[in-house]
Amino acid sequence: MFTPHLLIVPIGSEVHFPNADPFFHNVFSLFNGKRFDLGLYEAGTDKEVLFSREGVSYIFCNIHPEMSAVILVLSTPFYSTAKPDGTLSIHDVPTGDYEMHVWIEGLAQPALDRLTRRVQISAGGGDLGVVDASETPLKPAGHLNKFGQPYDRDSKPTY
Repeated sequence: MFTPHLLIVPIGSEVHFPNADPFFHNVFSLFNGKRFDLGLYEAGTDKEVLFSREGVSYIFCNIHPEMSAVILVLSTPFYSTAKPDGTLSIHDVPTGDYEMHVWIEGLAQPALDRLTRRVQISAGGGDLGVVDASETPLKPAGHLNKFGQPYDRDSKPTY
């Protein structure tokens, strides 16, 4: 598995993909954040990717369909992830008006766009409000391999 499942980094970050397993991996992403294919690499090795533009990258392994992760590349230092109880806070935000974007794994972009809102931060703080995406259906969790084909679920890796 990838750890952590969700990683948020600033533009220009280099992310390492170490292989600590006793078998090969082939990490790839075909999505809008950063397209890459690290090819096969063996246990004990490490490959890295430079994330040079803002966006969402869904990360998979071409050998192991159950492996997935998300890298969110942002151009702002002002972000937060929700706690288990659904609350969040963003610290040290200067006074001003901002556009707040929400990202929830599995929501399509039009649904995410509907959650965007203006927020005002004053010297005493601000209230980000309640984000309710409960009536928005999630996209199916399945994905294709790096060739755009379904994984062969019956074959066993040769290691």
